[in-house]
Amino acid sequence: MSGPVRTAPLRIGPLELVAPVVLAPMAGVTDHAFRSLCRSFAPGLLYVSEMITARALVEDNRKTITMLPRADEPAPRSVQLYGAAPRTMFEAVRRLVDAHGVQHIDLNFGCPVPKVTRKGGGSAVPVRRRLFADIVANAVRAADSHGVPLTVKFRIGIDDTLTTFLEAGRIAEAEGAAAVALHARTAEQRYSGAARWDAIGELKAAVTSIPVLGNGDIWRAADALRMVAATGCDGVVVGRGCLGRPWLFADLVDAFSGRPVGAPRPLSAVVSVAHRHADLLIETVGETNAMRTLRRHLGWYLQGYPVGDQVRQRMRLLASRAELDHLLTSLDPTMYQLAGADALPRGRTDGPQRVTLPDNWLELVDDPTPPEGADLLATGG
Repeated sequence: MSGPVRTAPLRIGPLELVAPVVLAPMAGVTDHAFRSLCRSFAPGLLYVSEMITARALVEDNRKTITMLPRADEPAPRSVQLYGAAPRTMFEAVRRLVDAHGVQHIDLNFGCPVPKVTRKGGGSAVPVRRRLFADIVANAVRAADSHGVPLTVKFRIGIDDTLTTFLEAGRIAEAEGAAAVALHARTAEQRYSGAARWDAIGELKAAVTSIPVLGNGDIWRAADALRMVAATGCDGVVVGRGCLGRPWLFADLVDAFSGRPVGAPRPLSAVVSVAHRHADLLIETVGETNAMRTLRRHLGWYLQGYPVGDQVRQRMRLLASRAELDHLLTSLDPTMYQLAGADALPRGRTDGPQRVTLPDNWLELVDDPTPPEGADLLATGG
């Protein structure tokens, strides 16, 4: 089933994308090199940076500043921001648009990591309706000073007994968000099980004045078309499906335009992309750090290709560009991925795991007080 083809571009505030596709921010993955690589296959989409914390940005943390999109990065330059204190979030957004020229900001309310939720951050925030509304309102107010659209991403809820996504969507819409995105899993699910696309359809029916984007289990371009057909959502957010497959964005543009999607790629084409990725990483972080980062990406690039355990073991020990070149040139360039491997999950699959919340958290739904210390955490999801 391919579903209907969407030919109109997606608008998020003043931004117009050539196809209704957004790269999901992923910690340790969507750095400058990876965004550049993805963009080379499909310009004109929205490629969101790794998540940064509002508090670290306000305190001019050096590492945080280096994670921001570079001034020479093609527009729209996009950042995902994490925070749990409305005033800190306002100041962080103000700095992003005033000092750093950011053109799109996404707020993270989907992180399920225990050290975040137990302090009241990430996916725990939408439980606190007043606090959630205040954070979004302050962030929107700061972004509006430069006409920068702000979007909000969240999950279905804490678990099956405590869902928050419909109310979170309505609140974000009312407070001026330019779009909302739903990762169609609960925080308890983390990255396990199947994404519940029916929840995306429910959110689309509840939020009518701004775009609703769906996230979860888009492994191939055909999955994106199926999601839009099944839920009526306005676009898709692609995360783990592009790991080791940055050309997926070209496939998505073709699919939404009604053109044939690219044929399966031989290993020679994958190796060529891996070399380009290495070049981009070396340019930005140096050879040693580039090889450390590339080790995990190589596992994704070679997923489904029968290269053997010895190659995969050598891959995990790469320390130089010369070692990388020697490893990749030793592989059979005519090899193809095993049938069906492109539809298998990539990246994290951990979960389910019980969600830990602060004491009395569920009794504070209308309390706007920020949780102490939650905005100090520097992690994402």
